[in-house]
Amino acid sequence: MTDNSETLTQLGGNAEIAASPAEATLETVPNPQGDTTYLIRFACPEFTSLCPVTGQPDFAHLVIDYVPDSKIVESKSLKLFLGSFRNHGAFHEDCTVMIGKRIVEATGANWLRIGGYWYPRGGIPIDVFWQTGEPPEGLWIPDQGVASYRGRG
Repeated sequence: MTDNSETLTQLGGNAEIAASPAEATLETVPNPQGDTTYLIRFACPEFTSLCPVTGQPDFAHLVIDYVPDSKIVESKSLKLFLGSFRNHGAFHEDCTVMIGKRIVEATGANWLRIGGYWYPRGGIPIDVFWQTGEPPEGLWIPDQGVASYRGRG
């Protein structure tokens, strides 16, 4: 395995959140267990974006599960990428699927699923799920652990 830490531009120093997801960079590092099929999970319980119509904030709990190939996402760059949505106007469906596709594009992941558990907008919670296809055979995939929205009930 080769170390590519010298090519990382965000880890280990000050890094600004990009003005938009299109401007954000997802950095990767070599998969230290490239000969093993395993699952990586990222949970982002405080994701925010903007409604593209009203400009009001939207909130979600994202859970991203993926099986890496030769590269894994560097987590600080993921945090900055997700933060770039704070001033980005897009519908829940677009944000959720866009995030999954960008991670696959950056890493060449063997499999990915993302669950976007969005808090109510107009009284209706919206949950969005996307995956690249069937998971690898024999992969242990834990439940995402996010309950459907129930309000105060």
